[in-house]
Amino acid sequence: MKRPQGFDRSAARQAQAAPSAPEAAPARRETSGGASARAESASPVGTLTEPVPIVRADDRTRAGTSRPSRTTDPVPAAERVPSNREISKALRAARAERRRVERGEVRRFTKRSRRRRMAWLGAAGVAAALVLGVVLVGLSPLLALKHIQVVGASRLDAAAITAKLGDQVGKPLALLDQAAISSDLAAFPLIRSYTLESHPPDTLIVRIVERQPIGAVQQGSAFVLVDAAKVPISSSATRPAGYPIIAATGAAADANADSGFAAAAAVLSALPADVLSRVDTISAKTKDDVSFTLREGGATVVWGSAEDSALKSADLAALLKGAPKASRFDVSSPHSVTTG
Repeated sequence: MKRPQGFDRSAARQAQAAPSAPEAAPARRETSGGASARAESASPVGTLTEPVPIVRADDRTRAGTSRPSRTTDPVPAAERVPSNREISKALRAARAERRRVERGEVRRFTKRSRRRRMAWLGAAGVAAALVLGVVLVGLSPLLALKHIQVVGASRLDAAAITAKLGDQVGKPLALLDQAAISSDLAAFPLIRSYTLESHPPDTLIVRIVERQPIGAVQQGSAFVLVDAAKVPISSSATRPAGYPIIAATGAAADANADSGFAAAAAVLSALPADVLSRVDTISAKTKDDVSFTLREGGATVVWGSAEDSALKSADLAALLKGAPKASRFDVSSPHSVTTG
């Protein structure tokens, strides 16, 4: 049987072993002769129960026998598990903070992109305005051609060239017809090349390079001055003074680089001015047998091919000074020249 709280087992044993004074009196009455007394004394001793002492909590506290209280220490805040409500609130706050940061980044990058786009659009607008302005001004009558200047003409008549290009007057400088100008200048064979320079607001400068004659080719009873391309420059019935007679066969170098005429033209172009003025007649049947005669004394110069013409010219100048009375000068091999 479960004993009540505070039950003292040693006190119970003492109570059973030594009966109290009231219990002894009925026993003496039984010896005096009462039947009822014997019946009561015959009942077993163990049936007697003693009152259970009740010990209060305050008594045990005062007696110093109280047990330690089972109060638990509070859980530290760092180890406490948050509730679902707190977790939801923290998640909402984190999402709101993230949205706020993202909006700030979007505004920042959008502002930067807007500034960059505005800068590009501004630059493009300025460039377009400049191009449009240049086009409008260039096509306007303000830049129309009014004056033509010809530079570099000595054999040619500059006024004739200006009159030939008169159909371009009145056109804007940006709209001049280059093909028409080239066709007009082709009528002058002495023009070897030309360049056009537009000088706003209304002037066109034509710089020409004339063909320079290198000799005369005899055609029947006429003498025709030609340049290195064998283009006729002028013709006369008498031999032109100061120019050698070219007695070479074949076409010019642009048509046949191995022709005799091409080799003779190359040699005449390589001769120094003081030697060129003394050449009377130059002949060449092939590119390797060029020779010419000198005016004074009729001496012959064997030149050979047009290769090493600069070295051969230096050798010939030295021979003319060293042996002025020689009748033959052979410089076909520039490293081994001979005279005779």
